[in-house]
Amino acid sequence: MKTDGTRQWQGIIDRAESLLEKLDGIINAATAEIEFDAELFERFVAFRWDRGRGSGALSPVEHPHMMDLDDLVGVDEAKEELLRNTAQFVAGFPANNVLLWGERGTGKSSCIKGLLRPFAAKGLRLVEVQKGDLLHITRILRFLRGKPWRFILFCDDLSFDEGDVSYRELKAILEGGIEARPDNVLLYATSNRRHLMPEPMNDNLGREIHPEEAISEKLSLADRFGLTLSFYSFSQDTYLAIVEHYADRMALPIDKAELHTEALRWALFKGQRSGRSARQFIDDLAGRLAMAQRS
Repeated sequence: MKTDGTRQWQGIIDRAESLLEKLDGIINAATAEIEFDAELFERFVAFRWDRGRGSGALSPVEHPHMMDLDDLVGVDEAKEELLRNTAQFVAGFPANNVLLWGERGTGKSSCIKGLLRPFAAKGLRLVEVQKGDLLHITRILRFLRGKPWRFILFCDDLSFDEGDVSYRELKAILEGGIEARPDNVLLYATSNRRHLMPEPMNDNLGREIHPEEAISEKLSLADRFGLTLSFYSFSQDTYLAIVEHYADRMALPIDKAELHTEALRWALFKGQRSGRSARQFIDDLAGRLAMAQRS
């Protein structure tokens, strides 16, 4: 007959075995090969990393946002640099990882998504990776290595909080890790922060023996992007030029002076002049004009 002590120890052993089985399953999933289907990369041009599918997989995006770069007004210099770098990459020549940073709504993400129109037919594929999936990025890179396409890993709205250590994984991938990045993969990221990480005042108040080291640690991450493109707030003239561009594309029946007045009122309501707010204004205006014509 088992004593209470024996039953207690047996229960502990059973729970330990159950935990070990779960841990073994996690390890096997983490080291499992990602299934490769060449037909998917022929049929689709955009993918996202889906960590909810077993150990993770690349899921095709059936309806990608095929942004037209001609619709991006007021960011010509950054757009031209991004196109040049991407053209080099797609042609098989050396190119840089890119960080697009600046004010929200100024076209950073749209610039990257807009690369599919000119380059997808030449073999470019876009893979969206969320910040929370950076711990899987080594597996993604190993899967993409040697494939007959050129891949841009797209990480939107990238930033790190104090105490967040996942940026170290990104640093190793960009430059400095023992495993070389595949020649057919680049990382394009967007952020509202120039250095991706917050810089609290105590980094500059001399509370540490060597405060410059704390600052350098934060700057080093952004420095690992070979190309850094800046997106600044739009002037009123640029904002109105964007509004006019969208209004012309949609052939909206509205007087130019009235268009400007309505657009500036919208910007005041939104609290910003940006490409995003301009497009939102045009969508709202187009809907109101269509309803008025129907009635």
